[in-house]
Amino acid sequence: MRTVHSVKLRNVHSDKSITFISLVMQKTDSQDDRIAQMSFATVYPLYLAKIVRKGRTEEELLKVIEWLTGYNGDRIRELKDENVTFERFFRDATLNPAAHLITGVICGYRVETIKNPLTQQVRYLDKLVDELAKGRPMGKILRTPV
Repeated sequence: MRTVHSVKLRNVHSDKSITFISLVMQKTDSQDDRIAQMSFATVYPLYLAKIVRKGRTEEELLKVIEWLTGYNGDRIRELKDENVTFERFFRDATLNPAAHLITGVICGYRVETIKNPLTQQVRYLDKLVDELAKGRPMGKILRTPV
């Protein structure tokens, strides 16, 4: 996505420009596919290690995931044990209506501008975990009105 925005379209009708843009689009699509097929069970321990290293707890991680997805701690553990993909994980989730309030940059992308809904949901989760690891107060992470 970022690469598409940095392309200079001086010769819009040039075959070379069109080919380059097409290749960039394919790369973005394959990235979305790769994210969709990633196992939640593979990523969860990475999330946990990141937040524990910064002094946060697994209970807090579960609370953040529950807020975003509607899954309780037991269901999150079941999905992890079933080795579900992110595609299934988010397909069956009830996304929090306030999820659109999650903004900012994660992995080099602004989460609010990501076009693919599944990729955006995974990046929402990444962003929440990042905020937890950075020591942000739980009320702010969960977008609780003041």
